[in-house]
Amino acid sequence: MLSTDWLHTLLAAAFAVGFALVALLVGRTVLLRLARGTHVLAAVLKRCEWPACLVLPLVALQVVWHGAPDDLPTIGRVQHANGVLLLAAITWLGLAAVQGVAAGMIALHPVDVSDNLQARRIQTQTRVLARTAMVMVGLAGVALILMTFPGARQIGTSLLASAGVAGLVVGIAARPLFSNLIAGLQIALAQPLRIDDVLIVKGEWGRVEEITGTYVVLRIWDQRRLIVPLQWFIENPFENWTRSNAEIIGTVLLRVDYRMPLEPLRAEARRLCEASPDWDRRLCLLQLTEAGEHSVELRVLVTAVDSSRAWDLRCHVREGLVGFMQREHPQHLPMWRALVGEGRETPAPPPGSARVNA
Repeated sequence: MLSTDWLHTLLAAAFAVGFALVALLVGRTVLLRLARGTHVLAAVLKRCEWPACLVLPLVALQVVWHGAPDDLPTIGRVQHANGVLLLAAITWLGLAAVQGVAAGMIALHPVDVSDNLQARRIQTQTRVLARTAMVMVGLAGVALILMTFPGARQIGTSLLASAGVAGLVVGIAARPLFSNLIAGLQIALAQPLRIDDVLIVKGEWGRVEEITGTYVVLRIWDQRRLIVPLQWFIENPFENWTRSNAEIIGTVLLRVDYRMPLEPLRAEARRLCEASPDWDRRLCLLQLTEAGEHSVELRVLVTAVDSSRAWDLRCHVREGLVGFMQREHPQHLPMWRALVGEGRETPAPPPGSARVNA
């Protein structure tokens, strides 16, 4: 290491690293000026700054090591070690570039706006495709690094040649990974669900909080998190309340006595809707939907701009109608009538109903 050839080589390596750093500084300054006002390019440059600080010096060193005399002691090991580090740095640079593109696209399309359907579509595609690309880049980098080691290359060749049980085991073990990867691509392209969509999954109401490479995170209304594999959404039906838009129709059901006049209730329902800021003024309709043995069922249809406001509006209308009936028409609440004095036994009234004697 103290020979004249090694000293010359080390001096050349130091000069090459210095030149690479100067070129990096100049290139960074030029690219930052070009990236002004461009979210995607600016995000890529920001993420790639540190990986580039390794890649360019390692490229310069690799040129120096390959230009050095072949009879230098341990030059082969130095070349191999530098090559492995260069491949690792290039892999890091590729991952950072993918992350930068994804971050720039997400910044261009924020979801905190009133009409965010297009933004949610682009964000979902960007996140899923970016994770898929990162997996591919990472696998390619690891494969290239392993191929530089003769022992690892021989092991890989022998596994490919033997196939058989080993290949079967690897295939079975990798099936969930690749099935979720393919499901992620299907979701990104077909988009049955997107970021911030409202879904009903296994009876749970929640919003799509995150879509990873293998699972979807649903934020349930009570702050729980439901983790669902991507493959489940491809193989099972589910409800998407915001597939084309967030507008929704809410339902309020009431049971009243047969003698209850409907027009006062209809007018009260209209008044309650007009007084609520959650009503979008599309629909407020009261209908008699069922005539049962002891009471009739009324259905009130109300509309809102999204499911959260629809829930609040339904509760507001239900509470208002019940209070109106208690104040104005308490005699028309559901009742259980029985004949007394004729020796007849009557069954017990259903829970929550009043009982009168006829």
